[in-house]
Amino acid sequence: MGKKIKFSIGLKLVLLFAVAFLAGRGVGAAAETVSAMRQKSDSVSDTVNIVREAPGSWGLSFREEGKPPVADVSAKDLAKYNAYYMEETEEKVLYLTFDAGYENGNTPAILDALKKHNAPAAFFIVGHYLESSPDLVKRMVEEGHIVGNHSYHHPDMSQMGQEEFQKELGELERLYQETVGQEMAKYYRPPQGKFSENNLKIAKDLGYTTCFWSLAYVDWDVEKQPSREEAMEKLTKRVHPGAVVLLHSTSKTNGEILDNILTKWEEMGYTFKPLSELAKNPAEGQ
Repeated sequence: MGKKIKFSIGLKLVLLFAVAFLAGRGVGAAAETVSAMRQKSDSVSDTVNIVREAPGSWGLSFREEGKPPVADVSAKDLAKYNAYYMEETEEKVLYLTFDAGYENGNTPAILDALKKHNAPAAFFIVGHYLESSPDLVKRMVEEGHIVGNHSYHHPDMSQMGQEEFQKELGELERLYQETVGQEMAKYYRPPQGKFSENNLKIAKDLGYTTCFWSLAYVDWDVEKQPSREEAMEKLTKRVHPGAVVLLHSTSKTNGEILDNILTKWEEMGYTFKPLSELAKNPAEGQ
């Protein structure tokens, strides 16, 4: 009887250790399974509509250095709505874009670096930026950059109907026309990266190309700016052929490193093209 009790206790301990071990392994296995399922969903996107109907935020998963990240929606599915986040290509080409919510003293240095490298870019501006910094916007245009629509007030537009959506873009279009003396280019970046299928349809119906991104890093918090070294490392490791690069013009770090990172990318064999070239090369894969 005593042996049976000891055996029973020993068996229970073995089982407890086994359960604990498998639980620990299970967390990692579950994560790997989810990752594999997500990769699989990306590869069959031509048969499954993965553009969400409900509003959500644009997201990326950077997994392999020098390779495109895994995005919330495939390039092929976005292209149906005249929307893009990268070009599917082996050519080492980059599309530079900047979100400009307000002027923080860094845009002149950014423009200087772009001019030095003869690198075209797109600046997505809001109403406040155009009202407060018209001379900088005019300089962007004069130096050959695209000035795109980031909405007038930078709200969450993903749940708006067509009338409200059109009003947000239209107010900025009119102010741009009055300020610059020409029509605004039809490139749109969703505020906060928030979008929905209806949001993409409305933008397309209005003649806009919706521009997401495939390369970015945490540069927007002006109170917690990354170091130059940290920024250079992330932007070097995450760069990939056909990337649409998102940087914020409010970032002091970006103003300081842009010349260096453009030089680094050039040394890696990259060249720069305007967003107008991206839409000419619609996604064929994914």
